[in-house]
Amino acid sequence: MSFDQRLERAIQRGKTSREARDRELAERRLSSEELKTRYAAGRIELSDRIESCLKQLGDHFPGFRFESILGDEGWGARVMRDDLQFQQGRGASNSYSRLELVIRPLGQQPIIELVAKGTIRNREVIQRRHYQQLEQLDLESFSELIDLWVLEYAEQYASQQ
Repeated sequence: MSFDQRLERAIQRGKTSREARDRELAERRLSSEELKTRYAAGRIELSDRIESCLKQLGDHFPGFRFESILGDEGWGARVMRDDLQFQQGRGASNSYSRLELVIRPLGQQPIIELVAKGTIRNREVIQRRHYQQLEQLDLESFSELIDLWVLEYAEQYASQQ
């Protein structure tokens, strides 16, 4: 077999392997409807987890009001409280504390995104954002992250009370 024939065969094998790889990638890619379904299922599970964690946080710190978030800004929940502080010679001052966790609406990119904002006594202490591609969605890691962020906020709030 001449070098030219071997070269032709090598090129053909390369083209065949590229076509097989492209077919495999196309099969693994989720359709638009599958992405929407996966997003909706993930959003529901994660927003339930958020609500559960924030309700428990409110139970441990009396005075926090719980509020579900549903709409244009996303799905999730927040806990918040307002405190009046009386200081001798200065009068009363108002401070607020809040923790909000939201799953953002599905946009152009096939991702699911979790956003957290936390404030303690008028000072922002947490601002986080985490996302994953819907094709590689791992709800367990998101749930652990929600737990971690709520626990971190609780620790900071307790240390400043």
